[in-house]
Amino acid sequence: MSADCLCFTTSVGRRDGSSGLWRVLFGLLLALACQGAAQAQGGSAAAPLRFGILPLGGAFESRNDWDPVLADLSRAVGRPISVLSVTSYEALEQAIQRNEVDMAFLSGRMALDAVTQRGMRVVAQVTRHDGLPGYRALLLTRKTGPFSTLKGLLAEPERWRLARGESRSVSGFIVPQLQLFLPNHIAMETRFLSEVVGTHQFTALAVANGEADVATNNSADFERFQLQFPSEAARLQVIWASDLIPHAQIVVRRDDPPEFRRKVEAFLVDYARSKGPRGDAERAYLKALHDLAGFVAADNSSLLPAATLAYQLARQNANTAQWVNEAARQARLQRIESTYAEQREALRAER
Repeated sequence: MSADCLCFTTSVGRRDGSSGLWRVLFGLLLALACQGAAQAQGGSAAAPLRFGILPLGGAFESRNDWDPVLADLSRAVGRPISVLSVTSYEALEQAIQRNEVDMAFLSGRMALDAVTQRGMRVVAQVTRHDGLPGYRALLLTRKTGPFSTLKGLLAEPERWRLARGESRSVSGFIVPQLQLFLPNHIAMETRFLSEVVGTHQFTALAVANGEADVATNNSADFERFQLQFPSEAARLQVIWASDLIPHAQIVVRRDDPPEFRRKVEAFLVDYARSKGPRGDAERAYLKALHDLAGFVAADNSSLLPAATLAYQLARQNANTAQWVNEAARQARLQRIESTYAEQREALRAER
């Protein structure tokens, strides 16, 4: 049925004078029906697009950074947008589980779970001004702290206070654990004197202010931190950097109409690419938004590197954990292999 409600009048063939009353009642019923249908259809068309933001800095700051871009997206797709800006990965994941998010900006592991478990799909991937296909996980310490080298940290982790990202954070937990700590027989969750968990901004401030000795972070967010908190950043130094990590993705619900998905994809791919004042304004919005340069079209296969990282970390954990017997370890490893194979097949299926 179209958005228009077909209203009509009719008459009842009676001469007893009650026909007029019936016509009035019938007309009222039709009018109410038409009004209800129009409201329902109008409400559906105007339903807000619920956009979830990965918590990279403060929740309020993240929302403000996204506002200009989302205002442009709203005009492009013809729908208002409500923003869900949270303070933790867990809060955003729970919102996705409750179907409270229609579209989101997510990093590798969060995007992987959203696509393989929560009925979402990748439509674009971000790019940055440095031109690199990714960013790097970092370890930060104070320049005048109790140790100044990576060797000193790895030699006695029990002496130091750690500030790290949540377990779903690729650069704040997964990559440092996988590429640095586990190969040196250090489990981040258990070997340090103490730990605090938070956003990249939180972890950098914790070390700068002497509340922690070492922090996980990443190159993109640390550059932003240096601009926002120059005094605190001047106290910090990088003692380790990871291999490149693929950039974050934009995901939408898999059951969205294809026409809507095409509008979103077209908006993202074209954004900040035109010449003139409009393009200049869009480029300024993106630069303020974690120094982004734009978006490139992408599909679920862009999450294959994230699946590989999750697989490698799971294997490392299984091989270093204590088990009742070797059979239990092998059973766990087999489940990891099976899950990885299923993820790879699913991610390649929707290219």
